[in-house]
Amino acid sequence: MTQPPTFEPPRSIDSPEERARYERGAAVLNAVDGGSAPAVMEALSDIAPALAHHIVAFGFGDIYSRPGLDPQQRQLVTLGILTALGGCEPQLEVHIRTSLNVGLTPTEIVEALTHAAGYCGFPKALNAIFTAKRVFAERGLLPVAD
Repeated sequence: MTQPPTFEPPRSIDSPEERARYERGAAVLNAVDGGSAPAVMEALSDIAPALAHHIVAFGFGDIYSRPGLDPQQRQLVTLGILTALGGCEPQLEVHIRTSLNVGLTPTEIVEALTHAAGYCGFPKALNAIFTAKRVFAERGLLPVAD
């Protein structure tokens, strides 16, 4: 298992409460991400350190850690939303990797992206499918069984 992101928040948001949110989020992120989070946080550290903090503290410390959905369900929702938004292929790629990390199969991911076509259109679903294909190829998961 990889280490949680060690990003230091800007002083303006370095209170005990913010640190606790960040630490909770870092633990959740570490459990599902597969190790790419530290690079993302580092890439933001010289231009938007507060954004890096909020991605971890809010996105994972407040939202992702809520009860009611398991990590697989959360990833299915995320895949559908990113597909519907379109133009989010880099983030979709991260979440396809995360979906595999939390136990979704390539078949389940393809089915979720195919299902989205009925709601957001074929161009967006195709972009999502081709993003998934790149991730699956990296992991040696092609061809995907029907």
